[in-house]
Amino acid sequence: MLLNWIKSALLSALVLLGGCATNPEKMLPHGDATMLDIWNQQTDGDSSLRRLLDARQTLRRPLQPPVPMVDQSGYTRTAQNEIYRQFQRLPNPDLVMYMFPHLAGTESVPVPGYSTVFPLYQRVHYALPGERVEDY
Repeated sequence: MLLNWIKSALLSALVLLGGCATNPEKMLPHGDATMLDIWNQQTDGDSSLRRLLDARQTLRRPLQPPVPMVDQSGYTRTAQNEIYRQFQRLPNPDLVMYMFPHLAGTESVPVPGYSTVFPLYQRVHYALPGERVEDY
């Protein structure tokens, strides 16, 4: 067990010293070319830029003429419009239910008869403008 630990420590030290012993200039040599030179060499210089601009020009759409202003006064909020209900509520009748006297729970507790009122629909529904003209 001790021998395996010594072998692994020795191997780690050799790898570490071997990495420090390499010359960075030899591993990653620096040339005289700048990044712009490398870019131009790889992209064919200005000819690829010209092709790119030509491709963009064909994809461009011409500017559209300005759209004439349409009268939007019917959709504009004013004090008059705020008072007038544009969306009328649809009728939601109330239902009256009578609960007869009964026994409730595990203890059979007597509950007297009573009536309760609840709306027919769970939520309020609204009519579209002009859909309902009569009042209710």
